[in-house]
Amino acid sequence: MSEENITRTTIAEILEKRARGEKSQTDWARVDAMTDEDIERAMRDDPDWKDFMDIDWSKARMVIPDKKKAISIRLDPDIIDFFQATGKGYQTRINAVLRHFVDEQKRSKP
Repeated sequence: MSEENITRTTIAEILEKRARGEKSQTDWARVDAMTDEDIERAMRDDPDWKDFMDIDWSKARMVIPDKKKAISIRLDPDIIDFFQATGKGYQTRINAVLRHFVDEQKRSKP
């Protein structure tokens, strides 16, 4: 996806637009009319979704992150290289892996 096609809007800007009476640019009637099959077909045609289509999302959960605590940690170079190769946000992904481990450990103990 090209950066030039990405629009970033803060919640404050959205609230300001609503206060001025501006309407959403989303065609909600078209979205509401889409069937699950239409949505899946659109996702399969979208190259941004190609790596995510066959993931089992049934156990996905929404996570609202707590404020992070800065620490210094020593990791093996290949671990760092792997996560850095995945691009921006690699520290967040390392945190997500650790979060999953902690959750599984808590779940496995009576």
